[in-house]
Amino acid sequence: MKLLFVAAFALFVLSTFDYADSSAYDKILTHSRIRAKKEGPNVCALQQVMGTKKKYFSTCRNWYHGSICGKEATVLYECCPGYIKLEGMHGCPAVAPIDHVYGSLGLVKATSTQNYADMSKVRPEIEGPGSFTFFAPSNEAWDLLDQSIRDALVSNVNIELFNALHYHMVNKRLLTKDLKNGMKLTSMYSDLGLHINHYSNGVVTVNCARIIYGNQIATNGVVHVIDRVITSITSSLRDYIEIEEDLTTLADVIQTAGLLDKLAEPGPYTLFAPTNDAFDKIGGDTMERLLSDKDVLKALVNFHLLGSVHCSEAIMAGTSYETLEGNNIEIGCDGDSLTVNGIKMVLKKDIVTTNGVIHLIDQVLIPDSAKQVMELLGSSQSTFGDMVSELGLSTEMRADTEYTLLAPLNAAFTDEVMSMDQRDLKFILENHILKNKISLGELYNGQQLETIGGKILRVFIYRTAVCIENSCLIRGSKEGSNGALHLMRTMIKPAEKSMFEILTENGSFKIFLSLMEAAGLTDLLRQEGGFTLFAPSDKVFAALTERDVNMLKGDKNALRTILLYHLSNGIVIGGGLEGGVTNLLKSLQGSNLQLKFADNAVQVNSVQLSETDQMATNGVIHFVDQILYPEDIPVGSQELLSILRKLITYIQIKFVSGYRYQEIPLTFMKRIITRVVQQSPEIKKVTRVIEGKPSITKVTRVIEGQPSITKVTRVVSGPQYSVSSGTTDITLEGVDLSRVTTFEGNANLDSKQLTRLIQSGNRRRGQN
Repeated sequence: MKLLFVAAFALFVLSTFDYADSSAYDKILTHSRIRAKKEGPNVCALQQVMGTKKKYFSTCRNWYHGSICGKEATVLYECCPGYIKLEGMHGCPAVAPIDHVYGSLGLVKATSTQNYADMSKVRPEIEGPGSFTFFAPSNEAWDLLDQSIRDALVSNVNIELFNALHYHMVNKRLLTKDLKNGMKLTSMYSDLGLHINHYSNGVVTVNCARIIYGNQIATNGVVHVIDRVITSITSSLRDYIEIEEDLTTLADVIQTAGLLDKLAEPGPYTLFAPTNDAFDKIGGDTMERLLSDKDVLKALVNFHLLGSVHCSEAIMAGTSYETLEGNNIEIGCDGDSLTVNGIKMVLKKDIVTTNGVIHLIDQVLIPDSAKQVMELLGSSQSTFGDMVSELGLSTEMRADTEYTLLAPLNAAFTDEVMSMDQRDLKFILENHILKNKISLGELYNGQQLETIGGKILRVFIYRTAVCIENSCLIRGSKEGSNGALHLMRTMIKPAEKSMFEILTENGSFKIFLSLMEAAGLTDLLRQEGGFTLFAPSDKVFAALTERDVNMLKGDKNALRTILLYHLSNGIVIGGGLEGGVTNLLKSLQGSNLQLKFADNAVQVNSVQLSETDQMATNGVIHFVDQILYPEDIPVGSQELLSILRKLITYIQIKFVSGYRYQEIPLTFMKRIITRVVQQSPEIKKVTRVIEGKPSITKVTRVIEGQPSITKVTRVVSGPQYSVSSGTTDITLEGVDLSRVTTFEGNANLDSKQLTRLIQSGNRRRGQN
């Protein structure tokens, strides 16, 4: 038993090494065996394109979709290469007989090639000693060959046909696993090269001819059946372009771009070559603009080049490939036709050269980098493009100036937007065009962007989103020759007012504002900065009595704890939240708020926001229909607990008898300190001139009427202490200004010096 286990394990290891050494072709063949295992041993499942004779050992992707190149494919079951059926037995239980290369041509049904080998005297060579690889065209491949070429071969069998067959042969046995991608083999005709490509989908090509039946082992080599007759190649991409009459415009463009020599380099390349007619389609103005900028022209040429060989027979579905310009194109197929970016444009395919392959196309591929900024707009932003043109904004954009378009999707242009006065709509669209070219990678948090309308837009960077004001970017940013394009989910609404102004003008937040005032926090809503506010409307407090409201206002520490839990330092908009997960946001109170975006709605602490993203000059406001309360903070008063239970239903508030709220340092606020100065009851206009330095400041004293009180206000920024800003403002209300006394002198008088100066003036007046 132990020996049996060791033997089995050794067999497993050897098979693993064999599989690891196998090629993509062999792996696809193995999958085909697995799919056909119910049909018996050594049976392979193939897909045949409906209406054609094309058969493939297909990939999982094609098998799952039941199609190849967009065409329905039927399933066939055939003996895997190297096996044959036996009458009355299930599957393909017998190994195919091994013969020399000539005999093997008959076994794989390449009888036309076998006959031509007879005619050209190649037969004795491939029946005799040696080790050959024969890439044998199928019978259908010979039928597809141009009749004039076929007649020329047959009319001179000892030279032309003999040489043609030798070009299909290599003086060495090479199985599919030995045929590596990019390999160049030396043929038996004048040592001319054969170009091998081995693709990840299992397709193996020789000069772009696909191996349709591989690895038929012979006593003196191996036979691979291919789907076309191949011809010798001696020209490079450059050579072909320079002599092809239908590519003269392309040759001129490549020469002007300084890339002609590049096409003579080893490569390998795939060139999608626009014909002369293709260039005629793009118009004279566009062509003139392209030719006037060498960098743009270079980008244009490189956008037609891939740094690898892509033969048409290896393309079974649309796949994206990076061009030498840096952006991607999608190469696909539709039946027998090749497509580029989903469009049938290939006129002639698989022109094989020494350093690549050429496909002739009837359209010029213009990369984004060669386009003007307005040309970057796609179908999903067509409404924005139309409106920018109709309202005259596009004509105001100069070709030699750079811009950035912040283009909302078509869905953002609702009936309400489209019914606006055109002047208002133009004003809105101006906010979607920036003065400079700013790529996606150049955006950073806190950045300020200026629009052509003079507005300033703020940038917010989140973990999975980049947003500008209330709108977030979606995938699809592009860069053109004179600008950039970013796709926006919604219309951008620049901030115009502070949070205090927005809430005051709304009229539905009077109670919240009164509580903020009672807590000494109103200035937080006015001051500069960037805050996120979850604002409860008046209807949240509908269950409270006047006594309840006064009770809330009575405990300042408790009130601040509650209110500051509704505020956070930093601007967080709904579109910036990562979907489906909890986003933690630290409040000014200190505890975390839990935000979540799910089912197209934003929740804070499981409470759904009634309205989001009201942009303010100092932050953003989200409207909430409940009071928020930090779950980790208990309540120590039964009366306060009773009030909070009227306002909060989403959590159970903890009660700890005697708990006292702690004072929260207001380090995030700019404090306002008011000083009161009492003035003398009499007013007299006195002017004194004090000579001093050239800088002269006028200090005006107004004294008249009944005794009045003047407020001197200083603005102090910082924590819990006062720092003078250097300016003292004196406000006199209800005073008759018929007589004014003016003092000229040092501008740096403090309030005490000013008082002494005024009193001195009064004494002189009394003496007079």
